[in-house]
This record gives sequence, C-alpha cells and structure tokens, in this order.
Amino acid sequence: MKKHTIAKHTPKVLTKTDKNRIRGMAAKQRLTIGIDLGDRTSRYCILDETGAIVSENSLPTTKGGFDSLFGKMPSSRVAMEVGTHSPWASRQLAALGHEVVVANAHEVKLITKSARKNDRVDARKLARLARIDPELLRPIRHRGEQAQADLAIIRARAQVVEYRTGLINSVRGSVKPLGERLRACDADQVTEALADGLSAAAQQIVRPMLKIVEAISEQIAVYDRQIEALAKRYPEIELLTEVYGVGTLIALTFVLTIEDAQRFVHSRDVGCYLGLQPKQRESGDSQPELGISKAGDRLLRSYLVQAAHCMLRKGGPDSDLREWGMKKAQSGGKRAKRRAIVGMARKLAVLLHRLWATGEVYDPLYNRKTVQGAALGKSTAAA
Repeated sequence: MKKHTIAKHTPKVLTKTDKNRIRGMAAKQRLTIGIDLGDRTSRYCILDETGAIVSENSLPTTKGGFDSLFGKMPSSRVAMEVGTHSPWASRQLAALGHEVVVANAHEVKLITKSARKNDRVDARKLARLARIDPELLRPIRHRGEQAQADLAIIRARAQVVEYRTGLINSVRGSVKPLGERLRACDADQVTEALADGLSAAAQQIVRPMLKIVEAISEQIAVYDRQIEALAKRYPEIELLTEVYGVGTLIALTFVLTIEDAQRFVHSRDVGCYLGLQPKQRESGDSQPELGISKAGDRLLRSYLVQAAHCMLRKGGPDSDLREWGMKKAQSGGKRAKRRAIVGMARKLAVLLHRLWATGEVYDPLYNRKTVQGAALGKSTAAA
C-alpha cells in the first residue's frame, strides 16, 4: 500500500479530495488516528492496519471541524491526550461511533518527556501507541456532560474561595509591619468593619481589600445556594452525608467526580484512584517509604482531608474511623498525625464508595460491633 505524506506547509483546511481519500481508506479497513489537541487547531495522524501513515493534517478544534473529518468516517480508533478540549471532543467522537482513547498525559512519559516534542510528532506517537495497545496510554474516562457542568460549579466555588483566602492572608500580613493585627474570625465573617479600631494608616491600606473580601464572600454564598439546589438532583448523597464531617459539598463532589459507583469493582480501589495511596518504588530488597501519589482529583482529595481533620477534632463523635485515626496519630513520631489524616481520608473514600455502591445505612461503630458480636458468639459456644 502506498504511503501518503504531506508537504511541510499543508493548509489547515481539509480539501474535498483529502476527505474522500480518507473515507475511502476507512471503508476498506479499520484506521487508528492520533490527535494532538490545540486551542485553535489540532494536528492529526491517520495510520492504516499495517502502521503506515495514510494522512497527516490539521483541522479546527471545533465541533464543526471534527464533524468535517470524522462525521462520515466508519468506526475507527481515535487517541488524544487529556486536556481542556478532550471532554467535549471525546464525547462527540464517541457519538459518531468511534472508539475513543483519552491518554493520561502524566503517565505517558514517551510523549511528555520526549526531547523532540511538537504537535506533529505527538499526534504520530499517540496513533502508534493506540494502534499497538491502548493500555499503554493509561486511558482515562471523562464524565458525562451534565456531571461535568455540575462539577464545574463546585470547582468555580473552590477557585473563588482560594482567592479569598489569599486576599485575607494579604490583609493580615499588611498590618503586621505597622505593629497592628486584625482580630481572629472565620473567613466568611471578614468584612470592612474588621478595620475599625486600626490606625488611620492601616485602615487606608486594608479597607479596599476588605471590601473585596466581603464581595467575594457574597458570591461564594451564591455558589453555595446553587450547590444546595444541585444536590436535589443526586439523592444518593443523603447516604454519604450521614458520615460525620461529610456535608453536601463533599458528598456531591465525591459523586460527581466518581460519577458511576459501578466503575470500581472493589471500593478499596477508590483510594488509589484519588491519589491517596503511597507511591511504590521497590527495587530488590529496597522498599523506601514514600508519600502518596497525588495522582487523582486534587479538589476531592483536599475535601476528604478536610473531613478527616473534622473527624479527628476534639469533641468529635465516636466512630471506628475516628478510633483508628486516634491510634495512628499517637504513634509514629512528629509526622504521625499527618499520616493519620491521610490514612483516614483514604479510608473515608473507601467508606463513601461502599455506602454509595451498596445503599447500606451508615453505622459509625459497625466494625466494633462486629468484633464484639464475634467474641460473644465464641463465649456462648464455649459455655
């Protein structure tokens, strides 16, 4: 079969001849296509069943641009890297009947760490890896359009909260060189009135920033109301909020991030998926103790850590998870509490998935009761 190549400066708009040739080739055999997604245009490389390049070109990174190439093409395997445009692009290609492989860029070092990296080369590598074995790309699964839109609201809120935290820290730091301090209070209680009692020089510095903080807090409250309204669409979070420390925000973020409880065969796999599992770098007899992988969703991971802190807080209700965390925090030196928090966050992820997948009602002392019941059964049998 003749190998088709293109000139270096190929037009980015596909000609009718190019489209007909590609469709004719696809009708005879199953093609493998690698796409390097760009913000304006995307580079693609099409391979035939023997691995020869059928065509290389660029197309607009738009729904219309993708339809122009893939709309009438028979089912093919299409590989792309995860990125800003990969959610809608993967959904559109799947709707057109193609097998879509979304590569985890952090796992594919052959692409991300390559000494020779450009759009054309990346598209070729994606196509060749997908043709040999899609698992080499460590594919990920994008969530549905509705879940993505709902989760975007939570992420937007988190971004605004982060801005507010940074601004509050800046306000507090700006008055300390003057020998003054703002009184302690929660972030949502920071208002312009907090400047009252400061010197005239300090007030001139912080009042404008405090006004901005107050306005940001109002917008966060708007997001909170939207999230409460969204929660009604996901009744399964009621099971999750029975766990102390897990409110509507954390439960909804968990459900929207995982999206499908059945995607994990074992609940314990969720901890690894969220990057809460220790990294491994074993070699012979060497088994170094490493930190967690942090490979999963950063926002959900941080929320689970917050929930773990809440559970371990003084005065928190008794539970199997709290008891485990207390014992872990009391042994192991200075970093024991930090390791206990991370371990509790991992166990909490497993627990939430288990409740969601099975529909069981949460019993905070389930493990303890099970052990006590087993011990009672043994003593009764002995008697």
